[in-house]
Amino acid sequence: MSTPVIPPPRRAADDPLLDVRDLVVRYGPVTAVDHVSFTLEAGETLALDGPSGCGKSSTVSAVLQLRRPDAGEVRFEGRELTALTERELRPLRPRMQPVFQDPYGSLSPRHRIRDAVAEPLRVQGRWDDAGGPARVAELLDRVGLEPAHGDRFPHELSGGQCQRAGIARALVSEPRLLVLDEPVSALDPSVRAGVLNLLAGLQEELGLAYLFICHDPAVVRHFADRTIEMRDGRLVAG
Repeated sequence: MSTPVIPPPRRAADDPLLDVRDLVVRYGPVTAVDHVSFTLEAGETLALDGPSGCGKSSTVSAVLQLRRPDAGEVRFEGRELTALTERELRPLRPRMQPVFQDPYGSLSPRHRIRDAVAEPLRVQGRWDDAGGPARVAELLDRVGLEPAHGDRFPHELSGGQCQRAGIARALVSEPRLLVLDEPVSALDPSVRAGVLNLLAGLQEELGLAYLFICHDPAVVRHFADRTIEMRDGRLVAG
């Protein structure tokens, strides 16, 4: 049975790309996210700050619908995601993509970089329509990798190169939103600026929105348009 094609609903010009309302996530008796609300505009970077265990990861998991929230709404491109079945969500997922903290753990050690970047297109059945090999080669070049890097396995790349490959994999689906979960914290200080500059350039070029998790105040001040802070599952500033 083929995956249904769900066109995005019409969105008013002044509506945010992402609108999170009264989000609640519980794990048994523990409330990890307690009525959190925020918006994110197209082309904007919103930083989500706070100590470990404050609910940031649970929030972004609920935004991406990797973990269904217990209450609240997540509206993306005007569509209320929590009301959709998994089958209805499937064609929307490519437009919201994560970039994880661990550049090596986010890619299969058994796949060459070129195949790892291509995998989402194959899973979505868009390999031929998207131009397959040409699309992968274009993205590797766009993130600053050489063609030879595509033939290597993740362990054969540096941390910065591997994170660039992870960014290319996220971009291959042509998303509108990237969820950046500590994307530079595992990298050497000497390569962090290069990856952040790459993300800034991609945002300007492609109009991407970023939901950005980071513990480094200097990076947040430099990179984010706005910051909201969480403590004990609640927003305390923003």
